[in-house]
Amino acid sequence: MTGYIVGALVPIVFTLLLRSSKKVKKRGVPVDVGGEPGYTIRNSRFPSPVETSWEGISTLAELFEQACKQHADKPLLGTRKMILREVEVTEDGRSFEKVHLGDYEWLTYGKTFETVCDFASGLVQLGHKREERVAIFADTREEWFIALQSCFRLNVTVVTIYASLGEEALCHSLNETEVTTVICGNKELKKLVNISGQLDTVTRVICMDDEFASSATSRWTISSFADVKSVGRASPLDADLPLSADVAVIMYTSGSTGLPKGVMMTHGNVLATVSAVMTIVPGLGSKDVYLAYLPLAHILELAAENLIPAVGGIIGYGTPLTLTDTSNKIKRGTKGDATVLSPTVMAAVPAILDRVRDGVRKKVDAKGGLAKKLFDLAYSRRLSAINGSWFGAWGLEKFLWDFLVFKKVRAVLGGRIRFLLSGGAPLSADTQRFINICLGAPIGQGYGLTETCAGATFSEVDDTSIGRVGSPLPCSFVKLVDWPEGGYLISDSPMPRGEIVVGGPSVTLGYFKNEEKTKEVYKVDERGMRWFYTGDVGQFHADGCLEIIDRKKDIVKLQHGEYVSLGKVEAALSISPYVDNIMLHADPFHSYCVALVVASQHAVEDWASKQGVAFTDFAELCEKEETIKEVLSSLVQIGKKARLEKFEIPAKIKLLSTPWTPESGLVTAALKIKREAIRKAFSEDLAKLYT
Repeated sequence: MTGYIVGALVPIVFTLLLRSSKKVKKRGVPVDVGGEPGYTIRNSRFPSPVETSWEGISTLAELFEQACKQHADKPLLGTRKMILREVEVTEDGRSFEKVHLGDYEWLTYGKTFETVCDFASGLVQLGHKREERVAIFADTREEWFIALQSCFRLNVTVVTIYASLGEEALCHSLNETEVTTVICGNKELKKLVNISGQLDTVTRVICMDDEFASSATSRWTISSFADVKSVGRASPLDADLPLSADVAVIMYTSGSTGLPKGVMMTHGNVLATVSAVMTIVPGLGSKDVYLAYLPLAHILELAAENLIPAVGGIIGYGTPLTLTDTSNKIKRGTKGDATVLSPTVMAAVPAILDRVRDGVRKKVDAKGGLAKKLFDLAYSRRLSAINGSWFGAWGLEKFLWDFLVFKKVRAVLGGRIRFLLSGGAPLSADTQRFINICLGAPIGQGYGLTETCAGATFSEVDDTSIGRVGSPLPCSFVKLVDWPEGGYLISDSPMPRGEIVVGGPSVTLGYFKNEEKTKEVYKVDERGMRWFYTGDVGQFHADGCLEIIDRKKDIVKLQHGEYVSLGKVEAALSISPYVDNIMLHADPFHSYCVALVVASQHAVEDWASKQGVAFTDFAELCEKEETIKEVLSSLVQIGKKARLEKFEIPAKIKLLSTPWTPESGLVTAALKIKREAIRKAFSEDLAKLYT
């Protein structure tokens, strides 16, 4: 009998110990700093901000050169071979490009460095001067990375521009920075030609693709990427290496409000973030394979692609539309990037992870029957184990569920993922837990901004909590300051709350040619540390981890005095299976909210077929009263479950059948909604919702 009692107590004691250890561990600790009074936390393992993790290295150029010398014969950059490109036409007459891609073809570290040196020399031979700026305007690919490192070797500042940027913002970015050389793909070259008469300083264009319209315009000298390398190889020049304080990149934000602003990042700024992430990703090293598909014009991707070579890893390039075997651009029956590459680490934005989650759920629901019941049982058992309420699902049982159920799910991203980094926007708790369980890999959710080189906070690998963004990165101090107007104070109980302010070596210099805005949000304290005022509102948990709870600009006061945080409500409601995207709208002259909802075609059509709702196309289905009622009912249920107030849950919605894309100008390249652009585009629909 005693043995049975002991056996029964073991899992209970283990669970209690597990829970108590979570409470005890301090991930961030208070620290005394200068500047505006507030409540400040630092990383518990680093008493002062980290500037570099590599002795004697102070710039990205030095870091890359050192890596290439250490791993000269090892593969570094990989690109898939194009086998076939074709156009498929659907029954309703729509055309879609489909590609069949082969294996990865690799450049070694040594060959990559040689190519970087050749291209750098070629740039100079073409007439580009050190004090002039180069813009890289293209989708993520190995030529983008090579061009970036080439400019770093010349101490030439790179202006990064999203490939999806609209013409007005593109003109603004190139003219404001007085760019003389643009490096782009053939697709982007066509965009440049359309605005050639509006560009003041561009004299040279280098096309990454060998085939391009050389007679596109007589205003510029147009060269191919390969030709520039050849010219440089024939006339090699010595490097002109930068200093830590030199500006490496002017990164134009994706412009969720108005025209984009150019953030000036020094080599020291980016190196600080790279060094900090190096210390917190477990076991990051030469065995790691990284799948690169996010925009390199985004600081999250740029930092990641500078980190991977520094640890001897491998970078394989892909795209969001070819990521998996079922991605939109992959020819049926052929393999996506993740299947071929089998990456071990990936960075992702929440919108991509939401798609993975929805894709898995779609497959499970389609199978139905025993397969669905088995998946649901496995998921609930793993969820109980993570929450600490069921010990049995950790050991042998965990192995069985992984083998029987989750192994197939993990194959979606190649089967070897051991760590995921999510950033760029808030990740819903539902998606975070779903991906964590199904992929069996921790998700390090980070918080940062372009203005802080992505450096602010990052959740640690053993932190299984959801809804938080971790403790300060080793390169950052994170401070909360009072925001009395919003009702957030550092003296609040049970947790200090306030506007989030980030300080440390990753905080950038400010906005290019925008001193007024720079002075508004950047401050230098009496100790010489730079601080950036984010406009986000957060609270610190007892273990030093940050939770984002609001945004100053997203708060709207309703007619009867209630405050609504638009972003908070959108994040809560976005987990509805019917929602592909959502924008909440609040009007101070009304007592309720409304919403524009981009419908998930699969989920809505699946519901319609089960309910026997007839329709000719998806647009018609989204207009039907019963469809709108069903989606609204889902939002109300989810809102109540998330403990939203009645006035926060939309009373009326407009259901939209067409997705919001960067090309439409309604979301950024990082897939954040552009609130003002959407309000303008759907002003009539919003007005009707209030009648």
